[in-house]
Amino acid sequence: MSKDHIRAIVSDPDFPSYLTIKEVEPPLAQPWEALVEVHAVSLNRGEVKDAIDQGASSRLGWDFAGIVTQPAKTGDGPPAGARVVGLLPLGAWSEQIAAPVSMLAEIPDEVGFAEAATLPVSGLTALNALRKGGLLLGKRVLITGSTGGVGLFAHQLSALSGAFNVGIASTEAKAQLVRAAGADEVLVGASPAVGAKASQLGPYDLIIDSVGGEMLAALLPHLAPQGICVAVGFSSSPTATLDMMNLVTRGGRTLYGFFLGEELTRTPAAPDLAMLARLVADKRLTPTIAVQAPWTEVGTVAQRLMDRTFSGKAVLHVRG
Repeated sequence: MSKDHIRAIVSDPDFPSYLTIKEVEPPLAQPWEALVEVHAVSLNRGEVKDAIDQGASSRLGWDFAGIVTQPAKTGDGPPAGARVVGLLPLGAWSEQIAAPVSMLAEIPDEVGFAEAATLPVSGLTALNALRKGGLLLGKRVLITGSTGGVGLFAHQLSALSGAFNVGIASTEAKAQLVRAAGADEVLVGASPAVGAKASQLGPYDLIIDSVGGEMLAALLPHLAPQGICVAVGFSSSPTATLDMMNLVTRGGRTLYGFFLGEELTRTPAAPDLAMLARLVADKRLTPTIAVQAPWTEVGTVAQRLMDRTFSGKAVLHVRG
């Protein structure tokens, strides 16, 4: 590898997995950006799906953890040598990146790079979705996609907030994982039939849904007065047929479309990432890492993620 290049994971439609490692130009940091030597990254279904769908070569990656090699010239953010976690809108799966300090937080020594790398997209999504419910102490929260990265963080954070939280799992084995994450009750069954069972434990002050489709339609009627359903994804279907008569005539309930990129224009990432990392260090929040592998195995791990062969997060080690 030339000193004028670094390696990065890129999408390439000529490869069976659409993902490979290639030499790319090294990053040039803007004054408000720090240069980071990346040690670990985590995968999210959205970015892998984008790589497959776009059919063109491009840089990839959102979540990363590593060490600052050059601090921001503005003097803001972590110093050189700091262990950090952060996210980018694109290009984080690389040996070296330039990251805005607003998206970067130091991590305690007790937190490993692999643990930290799971926090940005999944942790921030769970945290900010839960905030839509306001003070959660004593409230009822229903979370779908419970065994995914967002769901497992949401259950833990919901429990820390004092809410009675309910999860959904397709099998009893997966339900055990959700209970271990802090769920008070877990509904077991296939979507959307399990949505009908939700009424037994409702109504809910907050619903966090990542499934969409028929599941979303089945859950909306179980919102409490003034309740809010935060739609963070649509893993089953991007469309849903809603009972508008029920929604309108009962009134006061909200369906909120959640997109993390838009949320971060109003809620800075750095303080929340630092808080999540402290919770991990204090063992009050536990990332569920199902797969760890060298980044050279990105194609295999990405396929396993898309095939849903595991629950929790997948982490790739760029160094070590």
